[in-house]
Order: sequence, then C-alpha cells, then structure tokens
Amino acid sequence: MKHAITRIRHALHWRDLTVRRTEHVTPRMLRLTLAGEALAGFTSLSPDDHIKVFAPGEAGQTERRDYTPRRFDAAAGELVVDFALHEAGPVTAWARGAKPGDAAQIGGPRGSAVVPHDFDWWLLVGDETALPAIGRRIEELPAGTPVTSLVAVTGPEEEQRFETAAAHQAVWVHRPPAQAADPAPLLAALETFVPPAGEGFIWIAAEAGVARALRRHVLEVMRHPAPWLKAAGYWVQGQADASEKLEA
Repeated sequence: MKHAITRIRHALHWRDLTVRRTEHVTPRMLRLTLAGEALAGFTSLSPDDHIKVFAPGEAGQTERRDYTPRRFDAAAGELVVDFALHEAGPVTAWARGAKPGDAAQIGGPRGSAVVPHDFDWWLLVGDETALPAIGRRIEELPAGTPVTSLVAVTGPEEEQRFETAAAHQAVWVHRPPAQAADPAPLLAALETFVPPAGEGFIWIAAEAGVARALRRHVLEVMRHPAPWLKAAGYWVQGQADASEKLEA
C-alpha cells in the first residue's frame, strides 16, 4: 500500500563492544565509533531507531539512555553513535571521557518504523538531539528526492554537512541553549516553509513542548495529513531520561 509505514520488531540483544574511535563532529556533538564481534546480526532499518547505551552511574548503578544508530558498517564491524553534549547526564559524561579501547555496552534496537521512500518530498525538523536521525535520513534518501531540514543549534559552529544524493536544502536556526525548550525559533522557520508539489512526509523531534507546538502547526495550520507526520519529544525540560511519543 502506498505510503504505508511498516513496523518491524527485532529480537533484543545486549552487545559488549569496544570504543574504536572518538571525534568531535562539531564542538557540541561527539561521535563514538564502537566495534566488536557482538555487532554480528545488528539490524537498524530506520534512521530514527533507538538503541540503549549503558554507562556507570552513582552507587554502582547502571544508567541507560536512548541514542540513534547514526551509521552501521557491517563489513567493518563498526557502529557510529553521536552524542549531543548539551546535557550533563551520566551517559553523556561517560561519552565525554571515552577513549579508544574502552568497553561499551548497548542494547537494541527493539524495533523499526520504516517509512517508505515513495513520498514526493520530506521535511525534517528538530534540534541538536535530532541531528543524528536527521543526518542519517538525509544520507539514506534516494537520489534527487527533495528534502528540507529545519534544525535549531546554538550557532554556526554547530552546523553539519551531509553527503547525500538527495536534493537537500538545509535551514539552520541559531538560538542560545537557554531557548532550547522555546518553540518560537523553530516555529518561525516552519512558518516560512513552502511545501513542494505532491505528497510529503514530515518528521519532528525536539524537546517535548517544542515538538508538540510544531506538530500542532503542521496539523492545524498546514493541514498536513496526520498519517504522513511523525513527531516525538526526544527530551523533556526539567526531567532526566524522559521522552514523549506524540501521536493522534
């Protein structure tokens, strides 16, 4: 069926890996390349899949947070994970201090929601936490597919470049970290977006209140069909390890 989203469940696996490389994509975006034989059979079918990354917490407890599998190279046995350094949680702290040879543990993904590539155009909206999923989507879209990204970051030094065969237009919205939970900057950018002809898919991920406001605009002002929209709160202001699914 045209435009049908396919939901696929995966067997849940815990994988003991090793940090192979670390690099800063931007000053506030850290990339870890993880490797190990335990990656055999790893499957991630959608750019917004989530894995659990585990790290030591207080009093010997293990902490876990959701992250996007940014890129998986089965031949090289490598999994790339990007960490937005805007937060100061235990997993982010672990990532900051990680060095080649360190142990790493992940779990999942538990499932994938696969959006078909039969849409005429794409709009991807989000903040720093959404950039791994946005970047992967842009890179994986078919050649010539029109895709616009509206992304809020702290400044020009946080802008990223993506290698893609898609027809990508990037719109960067600069705002200070203190405004990360304010929907106004991204709403202003969204209001200027003129959808191309045809049927498009819109994807949104940011702080929960921001994502909710953007979703409302897409549905009530743009009158975009709800089945062709996916929105999520990747984080919640004032709450640790919190997220929200925003559905009709």
